[in-house]
Amino acid sequence: MRLDKWLWCARFYKTRSLAVDEIGKGRVIVNNQPTKAARELRVGDTVALRQGVIERTVVVQGLSPTRGSAPIAQQLYTETEASQKARAQAAEQRRLAPEPASTLVEGRPTKRDRRQIDQVRHDWDDRWSASIDE
Repeated sequence: MRLDKWLWCARFYKTRSLAVDEIGKGRVIVNNQPTKAARELRVGDTVALRQGVIERTVVVQGLSPTRGSAPIAQQLYTETEASQKARAQAAEQRRLAPEPASTLVEGRPTKRDRRQIDQVRHDWDDRWSASIDE
């Protein structure tokens, strides 16, 4: 079975074209080797893939010619213990990371701030005009 079709059937990617794009970008590795979308996949192969920020390593347990429901798709592979631990650790780090919005000191200017900015710009234009004063 083709690698891109298996990734689609196992519900790692929503469409086959997304799977092909990720394979082309080198984000999917089979048996520790970079691969192409048309590579034949067999039971027992190890597939390392990245979905966004999530990295997974799975072992192929079955091949399916059609895309089924999520419980059926989960029977096509087993995730390695190291991959599960790394994924849990990464999720914990993301959970404990500071909120990006809380690091902002200043947000959008208020109406008062905008007036002050406009006043400074107006004063600057008056002061540095190109006209000759006599």
